[in-house]
Amino acid sequence: MGLLTNRVERDEIKPGDHIYTYRAVFTYSHHGIFVGGSKVVHFRPKPSLDSSSKSPSDKYVPNLDSSRESSSDKYDSVPSLPSSCPIFPDCGFQPSNSGVVLSCLDCFLRNGSLYCFEYGVTPSVFLAKVRGGTCTTAASDLPETVIHRAMYLLQNGFGNYDIFQNNCEDFALYCKTGLLIVDKQGVGRSGQASSVIGAPLAALLSSPLKLLMPSPVGVATVTAGMYCMSRYATDIGVRSDVQKVPVEDLAVNLGWAGHLLEAPEENEAEASNRQIVMR
Repeated sequence: MGLLTNRVERDEIKPGDHIYTYRAVFTYSHHGIFVGGSKVVHFRPKPSLDSSSKSPSDKYVPNLDSSRESSSDKYDSVPSLPSSCPIFPDCGFQPSNSGVVLSCLDCFLRNGSLYCFEYGVTPSVFLAKVRGGTCTTAASDLPETVIHRAMYLLQNGFGNYDIFQNNCEDFALYCKTGLLIVDKQGVGRSGQASSVIGAPLAALLSSPLKLLMPSPVGVATVTAGMYCMSRYATDIGVRSDVQKVPVEDLAVNLGWAGHLLEAPEENEAEASNRQIVMR
């Protein structure tokens, strides 16, 4: 992977890799974990109740935070996956009351290019990557640990989707590192979210400098510097409000353990659907 792009070919990715692809003409990127067998586990807003064409495995319990989730659809939504894939019968598998989905690589990419997220980069490389959501200074855990987290969350969910605190990139970052934000009021782990917040903040902070710097180039340089530093300050590899959380304890830390206890017990048919064989 080069400095300007993280684009890779399909034969270059390995199980446990954090991959992503761009949507809406590079407006945003959608992230997931490649688990092998041409399968990807990723996180998205839950489909609407109005979808009458859903298969039984795609039915779910209404979301308790639908108002906020519907607004996030505009940023990181993924159209409903087909109930049957011509290549992989289990493509689109999604347990009840969960936004975590298993799909094949083709359905995940939707004809887009394939990119691989970088871990353990140096601060200089991180700052050189002007666009957020491409790398982190945090180190990745072993591939088998990453895949375990992704498959566990596929069966148990990842809470409610939130554009700034719990999106698809946050999901992939957690699977790779096991790091969770302690301060739930701040921005999440997502590099995309920090970029969205960092750009206006940098412009706002640098605006008084227009009175001291008559040169537009000088103001632009300072603004770019503030933007990069705001991104770096929110990276999970350097921030102090993160902690390592076992995936089995994630529900308690995210505050949705109670919802799991209130959910009805699954029947045998749904339980058998959870037994996914990686091919």
